[in-house]
Amino acid sequence: MAAPAGGPGSWSENILEYFLRNNQITTEDGAEITWYHAANHKAQMNEALKSTAHMIEADVLLPSDGAEHSQPIMAHPPETNSDNTLQEWLTEVTKSNKGIKLDFKSLAAVEPSMMLLENMKRHLKRPVWINADILPGPNGNSKVIDAKPFLDTVTSFFPDVMFSLGWTTGWHPEKVNEGYNWTMVKEMEYICNELSQPVTFPVRAALVRQSCSQLLWLLKKSNRYSLTIWTGKNDNYSIEDLLYIRDHFDKNQVFYDILEPQNHEFKQAIGIKVNL
Repeated sequence: MAAPAGGPGSWSENILEYFLRNNQITTEDGAEITWYHAANHKAQMNEALKSTAHMIEADVLLPSDGAEHSQPIMAHPPETNSDNTLQEWLTEVTKSNKGIKLDFKSLAAVEPSMMLLENMKRHLKRPVWINADILPGPNGNSKVIDAKPFLDTVTSFFPDVMFSLGWTTGWHPEKVNEGYNWTMVKEMEYICNELSQPVTFPVRAALVRQSCSQLLWLLKKSNRYSLTIWTGKNDNYSIEDLLYIRDHFDKNQVFYDILEPQNHEFKQAIGIKVNL
């Protein structure tokens, strides 16, 4: 029997409720959730499974060999090959109680991946986030994934899922980096207000402070919406920027998938214990 949409054990269950229920966090505070990013190759996947992270994020694409019935693999561009298929990844991750975030780098990988997920569904009584960058964003020059076929394919298999829908972005150390402007957030809201699923918007930490009005407006549009703050490896941003976000947004509406050492410093500044 499938869990009711948003209910305990469903893919769209709020991750705060899921981890509270499993006694892995103590309050409804998005900053308590910890992430393991890019758990693609077997070594990283195994490290992620042994870690204290609540959520495991990995990237899905089709291999570069172009074979007709290619199996989706776990890799982040520019890599196009991996020692790990999505099938193998799911088999291992379902042995844990960790939440899952799958980041799709190509539309071609979506349908074969949904078929694999369907076969594993009974073992996946936990939050499942499906991520793609569907709109161009600040300084973005990567290719976007076409929103309609992406959303239609996912929901045709799984009406009950959590979407993570973002913008392509760039960050340049030598120049003033524009934030998410009104056109960008309004376009996103236009797409998302048609959905019934919960949606989190992954936003780049170094661009959030200059986009506060726009992102606050977006979150007020629906109680289904949240933000996931992420960081590029070489982005220049301060703990003050993270604290500014913390002060201006509801604690249960913002998640922080950020790199060390800022993650540790941020958690220390807000009084959350970090398990290393």
